[in-house]
Amino acid sequence: MMKLSILVSFYALATPVAAFMAPQAKTAPTSTALFAEANGGSKKVIVLGGDGFCGWPTSLHLSDAGHDVVVVDNLSRRNIDTELGCDSLTPIQPPEVRIQAWKEVSGKEMKFVNLDVAKEYDLLVQLIKEEKPDAIVHFAEQRAAPYSMKNSKAKRYTVDNNVGGSNNLCCAVIDAEVDAHIVHLGTMGVYGYGTSGGEIPEGYIDVTLPGGRESNILHPAYPGSVYHATKCLDALLWQFYQKNDQLRITDLHQGIVWGTNTPQTALDERLINRFDYDGDYGTVLNRFLMQAAMDVPLTVYGTGGQTRAFIHITDTARCIELAISNPPAPGDRVEIFNQVAETRRVRDIAELVASMTGVDVNFIPNPRQEAAENELDVSNRKFCNLGLDPITLDTGLFDEVTEIVKKYKSRCNPTKILPASFWNKKRAEECATIDPSSITIKEKAEA
Repeated sequence: MMKLSILVSFYALATPVAAFMAPQAKTAPTSTALFAEANGGSKKVIVLGGDGFCGWPTSLHLSDAGHDVVVVDNLSRRNIDTELGCDSLTPIQPPEVRIQAWKEVSGKEMKFVNLDVAKEYDLLVQLIKEEKPDAIVHFAEQRAAPYSMKNSKAKRYTVDNNVGGSNNLCCAVIDAEVDAHIVHLGTMGVYGYGTSGGEIPEGYIDVTLPGGRESNILHPAYPGSVYHATKCLDALLWQFYQKNDQLRITDLHQGIVWGTNTPQTALDERLINRFDYDGDYGTVLNRFLMQAAMDVPLTVYGTGGQTRAFIHITDTARCIELAISNPPAPGDRVEIFNQVAETRRVRDIAELVASMTGVDVNFIPNPRQEAAENELDVSNRKFCNLGLDPITLDTGLFDEVTEIVKKYKSRCNPTKILPASFWNKKRAEECATIDPSSITIKEKAEA
């Protein structure tokens, strides 16, 4: 068994950190463009949820690599910003402005379609018929575990939107009679975060059934939130529609994403990716880096003994393209990849950030119903065998996030930093002492 901890060169794309800091002139074709050409050339790709944190940089990455990209989104995440009273720290532009900016910078065109995958089924079928995509990337799901636990309304919305959208997508591909490869962004959370007792394989696990019969089955699900439960339900839908209708499907169990910009989003400020820092949508490492840059004590939930898998946003986009370029053959079972770079314990990450910045670390009551401590050993051999050289948690790359935070710190609402969603009544009672108004932003003296 191998403990996942991959050491790589400073930056797997051989791109200097400065590339993430300022716009660049258009250069020669990227390595991903050459890879796509070697693996069937340009593909027509529909990216569902293409306006979001993972969807937008992936859309640009695929376009930059020579693929014909159609961005589809109902802008629900922007509407949730309004609901929560908390905008992206970075000033993200409307989709039409983003698309035009990309055309000006790259010379490449992308189409934007405002469509609700979970509610506008007929329009989805029509779109697939008209575009005849080679692949459909499915990001169009409510992606935050804390938001999915906020209240009954959020729980019901998460189930209706996520599971209904995934089912609609499968039905639409069948009704459109288009042989499109579905690439779904799942989560490592489908496996659960208990102590597994060994390395978690990629999707399927060898078991011995009663009577000594050996089999290879879908790894048991152990969700820790309504959001994670929807990803488990998605996984069962993929299994059914592959078996029943021979759909070609790849499910990517992704770790926690960190970072903000990619080489493409850094080309023009109008292309900048969203940055969430609030207690519902802010991912843990990005929250820590934001808090440190603003001299706000890091908020570690519980003991900080939770071990999680991590991946940089650039690698998210690269993994999606690797999946698109390596589809399962017709009739093959659902392909499953663990889309992670490494695993780290939360308190260790907090200590790393604190040692770099001198900021304090605060341990606060845990709003989540989860094990206080857990181990996490994960296999990611499939993507590595396809050529992924993953970016690991490197302090040099932290600078990119820190610079973004410093630039846009005036947009931060400090009352949104602490957790505001609680898994159950007991957790809410234990967190009753958490005071959102206690967070204040200090002006750091420049060195």
